[in-house]
Amino acid sequence: MKAMILKRVWNFSENPAPLEEADIPIPTPMKGEILIKVHTCGVCHTELDEIEGRTPPPFFPMVLGHQVVGSIESLGKGANKYKLGTRVGVAWIYSSCGKCKFCKRGEENLCPEFKATGRDAFGGYAEYMKVPQDFAYPIPDVFSDSEAAPLLCAGAIGYRSLKLTGLKDGQSLGLTGFGASAHIVLKLMKYQYPNSPIFVFSRSEPERQFALELGAKWAGAIDDTTPQELDAIIDTTPAWKPDVEALRNLSPGGRLVINAIRKEAGDQDYLLKLDYPLHLWMEKEIKSVANITRKDVEEFLEIAGKIPIKPEYQEYSLQEANQALLELKTRKIRGAKVLKL
Repeated sequence: MKAMILKRVWNFSENPAPLEEADIPIPTPMKGEILIKVHTCGVCHTELDEIEGRTPPPFFPMVLGHQVVGSIESLGKGANKYKLGTRVGVAWIYSSCGKCKFCKRGEENLCPEFKATGRDAFGGYAEYMKVPQDFAYPIPDVFSDSEAAPLLCAGAIGYRSLKLTGLKDGQSLGLTGFGASAHIVLKLMKYQYPNSPIFVFSRSEPERQFALELGAKWAGAIDDTTPQELDAIIDTTPAWKPDVEALRNLSPGGRLVINAIRKEAGDQDYLLKLDYPLHLWMEKEIKSVANITRKDVEEFLEIAGKIPIKPEYQEYSLQEANQALLELKTRKIRGAKVLKL
């Protein structure tokens, strides 16, 4: 099968095309696994973290990609949850142990044996992939393959982030950065919290205009001051400066939720500007998002199908994966990016 593989950690300044096209064997589904013929795979900022070594794969070569939509091609022994031909999706969570205290209380995202699709096991930048059947999800018919792919990570992790804010209808929300996840959160907010104003921070003028088109009350630069203090802010950027600036715009008792697996080190010195009375006093909180659970994906797909949430996206061929990643790296973003096989 055709696949785009990562053979080593790269810096994009050294190599703007870090993935190589290769012919590799079609995987064989083992006990309890299913083989999926990939239709689409979303492109995520976490892939940049993998490529640049902030959360590198434990072995190489690796097939990246964790927002996968496809149809079941074959079944491993004992895999009887789905029928052949069923359209399913695969998200960031590839597997967990199912036995530890975290898994037992529904927090499998914190499992010490958590495995990520496209990092710890081959993902969807390929014509086929396999996955344990319990970590695949039926895709609502209302979505096309390309519409569904971003929902599996950008949507599901945005949904988890929004839950972690503890927001109530009528309270204000800030979104720092306006890529795939944030634009889906804005659409979700309009449904779940129709009376809550949304404020967007972005360094990109096109992104700010896009946010206003989708219904944001206000959109400004990362270091701007909002017209009012905010009850909660979700940060989806790879940098530290937006977090410090976000804390400054929080109201007393407000919560900043950081939706990022890793932060880039480029502006880490900005943390030295953290001023306790300005940024943290008055019981402001910081909470990180760690991975997702199967429940997050299942709940979000159900809600997204009812609304329905139709993400904005741009399509690329599998062979154009490097181009899509480079555009993501250089912030050429409007909604989500999807590889269509």
